[in-house]
Amino acid sequence: MNALSASGSDSTASATNSSQGADGQASPISRSSLSLIQKVSARKWWPLLLVPVLLVPVAIVSQRGNESMEVAEAQALPVETVQLQLTQSYSTERTYSGELVARRSSELGFERPGTVVALQVDDGDRVSAGEPLAQLDIRDLEAQRSQLEAQRRQVLAQLQELEAGPRGEDISAAEAAVSDLRNQLELAELQAERRAALFAQGAISAEELDERRFGANAIAERLQQAQSQLDELRNGTRVEQISAQRAQVEQIDARIRAVDISLDKSVLFAPFSGQVSSRQVDEGAVVNSGQTVMALVENDVMEARIGVPEEVAQRLDIGSRQTVEVGNKAISAVVRAKLPEVNETSQTVTVVLEVAPDERLTAGATARLPTTESQRETGYWLPSTALVAGERGLWSVYALEQQDDTYRVVRRDVEVLHTENAADSEQFVEDASGSLGQSSSRSFVRGLVGEGDRIITSGTHRIVVGQSVTPQ
Repeated sequence: MNALSASGSDSTASATNSSQGADGQASPISRSSLSLIQKVSARKWWPLLLVPVLLVPVAIVSQRGNESMEVAEAQALPVETVQLQLTQSYSTERTYSGELVARRSSELGFERPGTVVALQVDDGDRVSAGEPLAQLDIRDLEAQRSQLEAQRRQVLAQLQELEAGPRGEDISAAEAAVSDLRNQLELAELQAERRAALFAQGAISAEELDERRFGANAIAERLQQAQSQLDELRNGTRVEQISAQRAQVEQIDARIRAVDISLDKSVLFAPFSGQVSSRQVDEGAVVNSGQTVMALVENDVMEARIGVPEEVAQRLDIGSRQTVEVGNKAISAVVRAKLPEVNETSQTVTVVLEVAPDERLTAGATARLPTTESQRETGYWLPSTALVAGERGLWSVYALEQQDDTYRVVRRDVEVLHTENAADSEQFVEDASGSLGQSSSRSFVRGLVGEGDRIITSGTHRIVVGQSVTPQ
């Protein structure tokens, strides 16, 4: 303001001088014109007055920024680290899926056609081995069996008669018949001889003589037949006749047994203990031979059939105990068998595991077999939080490089070979007190790191290369 006043005075003085002539007389400039000149001079020089005022804050801010940088360099950032240890291998856990099946399951049906007259079970019912499940109409079989039984009694009576032999009365009657025929033959022969003498004398015709002769011959044949029957009765029944009659009895017995088998097959029995999974027909239905009536599943003994690679199957010994996962349940199982053929589609070997009995298990559920496989590879374990995403999908870590009494951050590229969760394996990170704390996951890496290197495990988003840090 002093400068402005001085400038104004000079301008005023100049204006005053210019208003006077050489002889010292006043010029014609008025007082109002002089006041206007003073105001214009003040507006021209006012920006120069603001320059010192603006420069003072800039200098203060610059001074404070330099002080902050000096403080930041003086105070190193504390970081959590882990010291790498060389490992020659790592384990991976793989899970193979299969199906939970019942050891035995059958679609049951009748072996003969017929009409279903009774069903003793329904869907979901539990049954025991040998329990009747359904029945067919058997009235035709019962009638057929009754008829065969009557025939058997008849044939059996004839057999008993043959085995007993002829009665004495029959033999006596046969002997009387033979004696009577023998007397008739003698009489007929005498009459024939007399007729021959009369024919020689011409008293009778040749026809009458022939009748007498043929009558005697007929009686002789009848006598021979009666004698044979008498001899047969005296000798008893022949062995061949008894054998033939016995064969007829056995044939009828076989037919009766066949009917009994059909009667048994008219009832559907449970071949094993289990649970009815489905019923296909109702009472009154006419079914064919072999048609499915119901399905039965043995749920007391379950098996898990899981396909695994050949090298994994070789490590699973028969009788070894494994853990099978069904849903969210872990169930103990024993390796019962390994099928000898490789599946052409999946190129896997089916391993059969007998699962411990559990009523909660359901046939057809998905069964999983977790296995642990060792991988021969040299590398280092570190928490997954230590990994920093790099370019082109690569990974890096921040390592500490000691310089005198300070540590500087350097970036090292690594290759991630395997990552696992903390639930699968315990992993630890060194904290500020030197104790070990658990992390969420860890990774097995290899690359531009070495044994003993200290790696920053957390807070990598606030770290830059070259930064000074203090390990905890």
